[in-house]
Amino acid sequence: MEKIVFGLAGGGWRAEFYLRIAKQLPEQFAVGAMFVRNKEKADVLSREWGVKVYTSIEEFISAGTYSFAVISLKREVSKAYIIRLAEAGIPVLAETPPAPDLEQLTELWNRVGRSAVIQIAEQYLFQPMHAARIKLAASGRLGPISQAQVSAAHGYHGISLIRQLLGIGFENPIIRAQNFCSSIIKGPQRSGPPVAEVRGQTGQTLATLDFGTRLGVFDFTGDQYFSWIRSNRILVRGERGELLNDEVSWLQSYDTPLYCKLRRMDAGHGGNLEGFYLKGIMGDGEWLYRNPFAPARLTDDEIAIAESLVRMQRHVQGGPSFYSLAEGCQDQYLALLLEQAAASGETVTSHSQPWSEQG
Repeated sequence: MEKIVFGLAGGGWRAEFYLRIAKQLPEQFAVGAMFVRNKEKADVLSREWGVKVYTSIEEFISAGTYSFAVISLKREVSKAYIIRLAEAGIPVLAETPPAPDLEQLTELWNRVGRSAVIQIAEQYLFQPMHAARIKLAASGRLGPISQAQVSAAHGYHGISLIRQLLGIGFENPIIRAQNFCSSIIKGPQRSGPPVAEVRGQTGQTLATLDFGTRLGVFDFTGDQYFSWIRSNRILVRGERGELLNDEVSWLQSYDTPLYCKLRRMDAGHGGNLEGFYLKGIMGDGEWLYRNPFAPARLTDDEIAIAESLVRMQRHVQGGPSFYSLAEGCQDQYLALLLEQAAASGETVTSHSQPWSEQG
């Protein structure tokens, strides 16, 4: 495969995922240039990662050393840079969300949504186990899907998974939601594991998204991403069966139930000498997911981001859209309505937005 050379705007915690992927897979990926406004930080990044880092967006645009640019900046400023790069003719892969509120989502769409080459780096549907679940839900084995309960990701990420598992496009749901607070012993954070026992408060959001014949249930607690004691849960129900986390039950016929588990296949266990990496996900004797980046030692999230980079390169070269700006705008719009419903306690109904028609 031709090496994918991309630009990277941003130098924070999230941007380092892209840098690690390029380091782990140097034959497949390279960061052609970076943009970071802070000169001191730019110097540090350049030394640590061996990448040319610009502190001027104009110089970054003029560098011309990449086929597309990844925008990995705070949501408050991301929209402006998406527009700036898109209007300069540079294809953009934008981290989520593309804009912080409905007004700015609409402005972004009206400025560049109909014409520019823009995709959204919504990675959750490409994480191996989620990808396997989505494939199973779409296979027909469970019958028509009527419900997806997702407790695995916050806001727009959780909305994306619900839409993918239900097979929802831009239909308008009725949303009911509430917030709940409880105490928890604090666990690890981005900075590392805890150094003492500290009791704190954690916020949980529960919501239903009623699409008429299909129901999404959103449940997320702020600690789940790092917590040792708050687990993720996925339940997908169809008329012939259901998937609960990694367990599948379905009817072969009305009087013959069958059962299997989604099995994570890793090399390197039990004395295996192939290396240590994910091979893929199997279920009922078939591969539901194969890791295209084996044998690189990447986390599931890094595998998903690498998949977005590959698909973006194909899109730039004339291939299909894989997660459009319209999709990203819809995820964020529904997430904003979910927050509104939880804060107010009132039922909220979504309405078709400018991007819905193209979507």
